[in-house]
Amino acid sequence: MKTKFLIITFALSSTFMIAQKKLADKFFSNYGYVKASELYEDAVKKGDSSEHVLTRLGDCYYNNSNSEKAALWFGKAVNKYDDINPEYLYKYIQSLKSLGNYTEADIWMDKFMKIQNGDTRIKGYNTENIDKYNELSSANEELVVRLKNMPFNTKYSDFGTFIKDNQLYFASARNTDEKKMYSWNDEPFLDIYQVSVEKNDDNKFEYGSADFITATDVNTDYHEASVAITKDGKTMYFTRDNVTRKNKLDYDKKGTSHLKIYSASLVGDNWENIVELPFNDDIYSTGHPTLSADETKLYFVSDREGGLGQTDIYKVDILGNNEFSEPENLGERINTQGREMFPFISKDSTFYFSSDGHLNLGLLDIFKSNILKDNTAQAENMGAPYNSGFDDFAYFINEGETEEDKTGYFSSNRPGGQGSDDIYGFDASICKQQIEGIARDKDTNEILSGVTIKLINEVGKVISEVTTTEDGEYKFEADCNKKYTVVGTKEDYKDDLKDITTDNEHEKVNNADLYLEPLIKDNQIVINPIFFDFDKWNIRTDAQYELENIVDVMRTHPTMVIKIESHTDSRGSDRYNMKLSDRRAKSTRDYIISRGIAAERIESALGFGESQLLNKCSNGVKCSKEEHQLNRRSYFYILKD
Repeated sequence: MKTKFLIITFALSSTFMIAQKKLADKFFSNYGYVKASELYEDAVKKGDSSEHVLTRLGDCYYNNSNSEKAALWFGKAVNKYDDINPEYLYKYIQSLKSLGNYTEADIWMDKFMKIQNGDTRIKGYNTENIDKYNELSSANEELVVRLKNMPFNTKYSDFGTFIKDNQLYFASARNTDEKKMYSWNDEPFLDIYQVSVEKNDDNKFEYGSADFITATDVNTDYHEASVAITKDGKTMYFTRDNVTRKNKLDYDKKGTSHLKIYSASLVGDNWENIVELPFNDDIYSTGHPTLSADETKLYFVSDREGGLGQTDIYKVDILGNNEFSEPENLGERINTQGREMFPFISKDSTFYFSSDGHLNLGLLDIFKSNILKDNTAQAENMGAPYNSGFDDFAYFINEGETEEDKTGYFSSNRPGGQGSDDIYGFDASICKQQIEGIARDKDTNEILSGVTIKLINEVGKVISEVTTTEDGEYKFEADCNKKYTVVGTKEDYKDDLKDITTDNEHEKVNNADLYLEPLIKDNQIVINPIFFDFDKWNIRTDAQYELENIVDVMRTHPTMVIKIESHTDSRGSDRYNMKLSDRRAKSTRDYIISRGIAAERIESALGFGESQLLNKCSNGVKCSKEEHQLNRRSYFYILKD
């Protein structure tokens, strides 16, 4: 008999814990992290240390930026469960870092790397840049960057952009008329093309049709690409395969043909007088020329001996008459053991280039640096959407543009384009919006001051919190193109929340007025109806969720005393309904007491069956489900406050 009693007791306890966990989950899903954490912690005290409960506790505190408690609960979870979702490992690492516990973070990062060896967040990891990948993939949040695949792209390789005098120059392998094919990718060799570009009345760019560059002997049967033109428009530098005077490929002793830089002069409307630059060589490649803002230096890419990696960026002084200084490596602030390519210098001397050696999102990424103004400057990844997990390169910004309001081009072989490499136009501008509103009493429309308003991002993290003013007003600054939830909380009121999705209109104001429903009305605590299963009196999860409002009010008012009344509809016998309603009233009382409210603060919990119907639906009267439902209710009367 004793064993049977223990089994029954255990079953009831287990059922209660399951119900409490469901209730906590409901609060968690509605961003009620404080209440959810209280319920989860209570479940832990009662013996539930499941992975679900521990990680949810971690999330409650992580989303509220409480790193200390997030680390506590994530730590319990990752130490107990070997096969835990790696995302919780990462959150644990983030929490440890936030607390300055880099040593412990490093230990767990080693484990994370073994599990997630393909995770971009661990590429090039060290304790200083563990967060970098998150930053790169969500970079430029203050900017709205719009990308457009250029209309003159083809299914072949199209890349590299330079604009001068309303002509856009680029390289393309679209010339299928030639019989020669490049064996590397089985596409035609590259030629230099040009297309007219002008702004229309709507300040949008319009492009003409693409054609070969207007030139004599610039394009050959082999590769030409990467144009740079002086401000006066009279000199052009470009890259070409090493060819002989007879327009044949020239090879080194190993049978490799290398790239070289050439210059051309504008004669009338035609590029002529092709001249090879003197720092080229037959045993290594030299290419991708670009000019400094003052045009006193030429920057280029080379795999020559003495470099730091596969290809490095160099510079030479332009001395005139096709004379240049000795090439100088830009050093380890720019160059790495990997590939540095496609340099470009803007009007303000910002240095742009592509690299797969610096911390990146995958393959070649576009970087920028102030190295020309500060020789200690570090390279900075441009982040998404300029960069992706594919090759992103050949960045070009239109002259006169600024970092906060700019248009330009870059090239990429990311999915979704028309060919192997495509040219993308972009325009970027600062974009911030406001989310603001007024908090009011839902019943009276009265303005509510002192309401706590939380701004929650789309992954459920509280990112900002304010209190409404005396005029009931609140305001948040928000990023464009994001999803947010605004939650208003005040003692003796039910929470209200609004979902907001921002667009890309700068300085737009998104209104989100909140209407909080009072819990205390006259001499009652009023909540939504609590429902019971047919012929049952146990407290369901949805009922628990509502009863937590009663718990909150009684905690706010520690001297408050209430009584509970429960009523049924007329279906069933009068005697049966009286007993059922009384059991439901006492189950309601017992739940409130289980949440820490002293028993003496609930003077009574009585059932009245069907003795106090609110409508005509008495015995024998035909009524709808809705009409019967009106009579199934509970009251919470305030006797003392």
